[in-house]
Amino acid sequence: MTAAVAAASLAASFMVSGAMSTAAWAQTRWDLPTAYPDSNFHTQTLRWFADEVRRATDGQLDITLHSNASLFKMPEIKRAVQTGQVPAGEILLSAYGNEDPLFEADAIPFLAAGYPAARKLYEVQKPLLEKRLADQGIRLLYSVAWPGQGIYTKREIAKVDDFRGIKFRAYNAATARLAELLGAAPTTVQQAEVPQAFATGVVDAMITSGATGVDTKAWEFSKFYYDTSAMHPRNIVMIGERAWRRLPEEVRTSVLEIAAKAEERGWAESERIAEETKKTMGQNGLTIVTPSEALMGDVRAVGRTMIDEWVKKAGADGQKIADALK
Repeated sequence: MTAAVAAASLAASFMVSGAMSTAAWAQTRWDLPTAYPDSNFHTQTLRWFADEVRRATDGQLDITLHSNASLFKMPEIKRAVQTGQVPAGEILLSAYGNEDPLFEADAIPFLAAGYPAARKLYEVQKPLLEKRLADQGIRLLYSVAWPGQGIYTKREIAKVDDFRGIKFRAYNAATARLAELLGAAPTTVQQAEVPQAFATGVVDAMITSGATGVDTKAWEFSKFYYDTSAMHPRNIVMIGERAWRRLPEEVRTSVLEIAAKAEERGWAESERIAEETKKTMGQNGLTIVTPSEALMGDVRAVGRTMIDEWVKKAGADGQKIADALK
């Protein structure tokens, strides 16, 4: 065999090997778990993302979405991505605040209240967050804020002392601390379990968005919604670095482009439904309350305590974020 023939044969071998590798990869189907129901705007944004990725890659990357904690419960999803049980997933970032205080910045009441402040927080936090996640073998694809959080109760709240003794649903360490500072008793309940928890008396109150209020039909188990807009916790969609590296470069490019569009789409949808969901809850019999100045003053004082505690816990990064939001 001449050198030219050998070279041609080797080149052909690489081409066949590459084609086989691509074909094998193209048959892979990815599972992507999320804790939220199909009706939720986060899930709808995520489904749009999966559909757009499938279309842009001609089906090379086919993502199957598993909603409503049907594959993993929300506290389990991040670990599942880290260990390769699933290549990608969606989580409520602040639910992992016990791992790193940076993860719960968006759940600290009044650190970043309102959408402009929430976007500013994300801008400052994002490079720090990307580094933290990269150290854990995770790549951030996009992040979307929930509408402002309000307080749902079975009974009327006129002053902060009225929270004393109430069983208060917590979904992360920050909301558990909020409950403690209000004088309530925190009880951890995941979103999918909220209606049953209220119905069985496990909890009597919670702080969450209007979107969750509609998802869970809060009017069936609560009477009042206090519109505090205290914070805008965010979900993140992430991919394991090992799974990311297995993607062809052109597919990675498409995924990043679509993720950027999904992020903007998700934020826009969050803002759109912020008022719409409150209207829906009111139409279904939930009393929508603008808190009194006295009550808001007390709740903001609790927020200031939590901000000070969080900055101390988060160190230099926490101080950097807090300074940027002043």
